[in-house]
Amino acid sequence: MFKIIKYVMVDILRNKIVLAYTIFLLAISFSIFNIEDSSSKGLLSMLNVVLIIVPLVSLIFSTIYMYNAVEFIELLLSQPIQRKNLLLSIYTGISLSMIIAFVIGAGIPLLLLEGSPTAIIMLLVGMLLTAIFVSLAVLGAVITRDKAKGIGIAIMMWLYFALLYDGLVLLIMFQFSDYPLESAVVIFCSLNPVDLARILILLKLDIAAMMGYTGAIFNQFFGNSTGIIYAFTTMLIWLIVPLLIALRLFRKNDL
Repeated sequence: MFKIIKYVMVDILRNKIVLAYTIFLLAISFSIFNIEDSSSKGLLSMLNVVLIIVPLVSLIFSTIYMYNAVEFIELLLSQPIQRKNLLLSIYTGISLSMIIAFVIGAGIPLLLLEGSPTAIIMLLVGMLLTAIFVSLAVLGAVITRDKAKGIGIAIMMWLYFALLYDGLVLLIMFQFSDYPLESAVVIFCSLNPVDLARILILLKLDIAAMMGYTGAIFNQFFGNSTGIIYAFTTMLIWLIVPLLIALRLFRKNDL
């Protein structure tokens, strides 16, 4: 397993797309903190990068990598290697590589120029989002062997989680505004890792006006400390469940 993880990590970290992603994060992070006149504004600007760019790159790149590695996977399966161990090794290699790129690109500026507990939370959230969307990418690649369809699934997942989900929740809130929906809103928050990440950071920043309706209800329902623990736990579930489903499908699929 460790040899496969090492090979995947070296292969990805030498990839020009990952290098460009790291340099882009590094440049935009330093630019944000040098331009903004307060740390809170800088963190809010970085939040948009973490919530939009990080999931997009993690999801699309991981999906393409999985399809490009099909021949490599088939070669390894001809060896006495369990399918479960092979897929876990590939997932671990991709996740660690993308997390390293994120930490170098965004984590170093966050720690050097900010260094607050909120910056550390943002770094942890970005790492978790990276691992979650790599997990979703692996699941999408296992579901279908058609590369075009798999990339399409990845793009639709990103659009849904990053852009469409909040609009759907607001539509439901509007349609059922006559009913008490506070508990339902907490459940809705749990069904989107990007929403959980946003609320985690805003809870630490304590900016109620920026939380939106779902974030305000979340803060009221849990409070700061309990809400942060709940959000982190739910994000870990978002990481594990798609990976377990992918492992189960991969063991049954014909290659």
